[in-house]
Amino acid sequence: MTKYCCDQRHSLQQLSSYNIFIVLALSVQGEEPFCKLWGNPDIPLLSKTVLFYLSKIHKCQFAETMIFAIEQINNRTDILPNVSLGYKIYDTCDTVPLAIKAAMALMSGAGEAQPSTLPCSQQSSIHAIIGHSASSPTIGIATLVGQFNIPVISHFATCACLSNRKEFPTFFRTIPSDYYQSRALAQLVKHFGWTWVGTIRSDNDYGNSGMATFIKAAEQEGICIEYSEVIYRTNSREKFLKTVEVIKMASSKTIVAFAIFIDMEFLIKELLLQNITGLQWVGSESWVSAKNVATKENYRIYKGAIGFSIANAEIPGLKEFLLSVRPSSTSGNTGLIKLWEDMFDCSFNTSHSKTCTGSENLHLINNLYTDASELRITYNVYKAVYTVAHALHDLLACQDSQGPCMANQKDTLPVQALQYLKIVNFSVNNGDYVNFDINGDPPARYDLVNWQLNVNGIIEFVTIGFYDASLPEGKQFIMNNNICSESCRPGTRKATKKGKPVCCFDCLPCAEGEINAVYCTKCPLEYRANKEKDQCILKDIEFLSYDEIMGRILIIFALLGALLSSTVTAVFFKFRDTPIVKANNSELSFLLLFSLTLCFLCSLTFIGEPTQWSCMLRQTAFGITFVLCISCVLGKTIVVLMAFRATMPGSNVMKCFGPTQQRLSVLSFTLLQTLTCIIWLVKHPPFPSKNISSNKEVIILECEMGSTVAFYIVLGYIGLLSVMCFVLAFLARKLPDNFNEAKFITFSMLVFCSVWITFIPSYISSPGKYTVAVEVFAILASSFGLLLCIFIPKCYIILLKPDKNSKKHLMGKMVILYFSYLFTYITSLTDICK
Repeated sequence: MTKYCCDQRHSLQQLSSYNIFIVLALSVQGEEPFCKLWGNPDIPLLSKTVLFYLSKIHKCQFAETMIFAIEQINNRTDILPNVSLGYKIYDTCDTVPLAIKAAMALMSGAGEAQPSTLPCSQQSSIHAIIGHSASSPTIGIATLVGQFNIPVISHFATCACLSNRKEFPTFFRTIPSDYYQSRALAQLVKHFGWTWVGTIRSDNDYGNSGMATFIKAAEQEGICIEYSEVIYRTNSREKFLKTVEVIKMASSKTIVAFAIFIDMEFLIKELLLQNITGLQWVGSESWVSAKNVATKENYRIYKGAIGFSIANAEIPGLKEFLLSVRPSSTSGNTGLIKLWEDMFDCSFNTSHSKTCTGSENLHLINNLYTDASELRITYNVYKAVYTVAHALHDLLACQDSQGPCMANQKDTLPVQALQYLKIVNFSVNNGDYVNFDINGDPPARYDLVNWQLNVNGIIEFVTIGFYDASLPEGKQFIMNNNICSESCRPGTRKATKKGKPVCCFDCLPCAEGEINAVYCTKCPLEYRANKEKDQCILKDIEFLSYDEIMGRILIIFALLGALLSSTVTAVFFKFRDTPIVKANNSELSFLLLFSLTLCFLCSLTFIGEPTQWSCMLRQTAFGITFVLCISCVLGKTIVVLMAFRATMPGSNVMKCFGPTQQRLSVLSFTLLQTLTCIIWLVKHPPFPSKNISSNKEVIILECEMGSTVAFYIVLGYIGLLSVMCFVLAFLARKLPDNFNEAKFITFSMLVFCSVWITFIPSYISSPGKYTVAVEVFAILASSFGLLLCIFIPKCYIILLKPDKNSKKHLMGKMVILYFSYLFTYITSLTDICK
């Protein structure tokens, strides 16, 4: 176990000495058997050397910051006057066993002692422990010393489990609990719409506890987790490669990493080797604001990384203090000696080719140790020392007040310092207040930082928002709207601005036929989240298909209608010599049934993907067959009406509409519609098109009319004939009851007109494929109306009431003369046709 620092630059007063036991995590290359990382053959030597060097720099800055704070306190007269603080700093090599061993050594008085002239080597009561940086060693220390009521104040242990007052009654920290950070990360991910993510965590208390809280909060926010991988610095390379493979094969492009920076360093080495870029990283405070991770090389992988960090702060005088440190000024400071040798590539061992003098100029060194611009965690170290000092100051002030807490300074117990730590409340240099809640946690406040590359090619942690757990629910997470761009509208995609925050972007239009993935509500959830509002995807193609349920239902009804029309035709043909068939003008009846069959079948042309031929056939076939159908109904109506309007048998009125005239009327009406359709097809034929404006999520394949005027002429002509037929049938509605032909025609035309009147607004308002479905439904409904209203009553009499299918029944007693003439007239027409 290595004693890291014991400062001898202070002449500590013998009047009173309060020792602060400081536990750090500093890895000294090759000196500590507990450093499993160094002994792992699966990790390259170069990577281990670099990581140990970075670790020493980082933690040596922590140690010197503690010494700087203690010097400040010992030189101040407003805090602990006439009292000097002593300290011991131990290296635990990031391991739980060494952390516990150091704590036990101090409590038992068996710690490594410096020469007897140093006050900090004297055996004295321990009033507080500052450390550890990691959660797992801190848990071990707090569990052990908590039984002796010794306070533990950590500057970087964030595991939410440490807030459990039953297990850790003497634990405090100057960094917020991960309970708040994990929930803040979930809100951050939800804010950007990243609802399909992968997760990575360190395999320790920090990573496991933090990720467990995040997953629970993410589920409440509607975020789905695709995978959850575990990493740790001592894992074999095969395990890291397995994690990399999972990342490569995953569909999610957002990764939430709740890990310590050393573990992330090993992961990124493999990601760089395989050039896995283009991912959105969301990180915890341990690595997302660590300058040793934010290198140009790593930026290729972590470009645009975003996450929460402890607020940055300035400590006046610290940089000058760090630059003034010399190995000769601190006896036994092995950590600083090793760091010095690494920074200046020399050795204090005279056998080395380049010998260190100890007076090398630190102003020429530019690394994490000399950089005082990012003091996020270092500032927590500074506050931890001042927290202990203020608690002791309040304790001694109470004693001096001659109150009930009066006690001899030499007899002060750790439990008394513990009570004052619970109620400590003071402000440090920048006005930041320090206090603890009932769980020993400080107020949870985070900066939201984003990795940005400035014009000089240096990575900066730019603050783009913050999280404050003390604010009301719903207002805790606040983005800096001056930095972030507004969300891209449908039809556009995000284009990140170089060197700007991830939330700062341009909105570029998607190509024709594409849509921003986040607005694709028909896409699977994981696919939408995968695109992260940053890509355009091909729109779905929509048309009334044979394969969908609606298309199949319409096909069934169309075929059913055609089959029913054919069945009625067969019945009429078999009973063509019966009075009811002859009385209903069998020639027009058969032609009407044929046209109805075509009407049912023409609806099939509207189903399926539109093509040039199907678009041309749809409206023309519909227009011609329906005019043929209505012409036949109109002819039947005129025959009935003229038969009952004639006052005398043999009247010339009846001869004006004989068989020839009936055929010519049907032919002329149909030819006029046919001519209109031919002109339409020649001049402006219908054609297939892609509608990308009606629905922003899909491409609608539809048939353009070519000429809207021609379409409405065709439709209007059908409507005109229908109205004429309805009016004539309505005039003949009061004919004798036994002859219901006029009433049947009237009712059928009422159904027909009702369908097509309601069709127009429905057709205009229906979106996409439903426009076509509405038209098909109108065709089928009107066709069924004609078929059922005109022919089914007759089939009922023919098949089920044959006794009523007689000349006597068809002619009523009151109008026998007229019905006799009608029957004779229609029979003669039938004979002529034959």
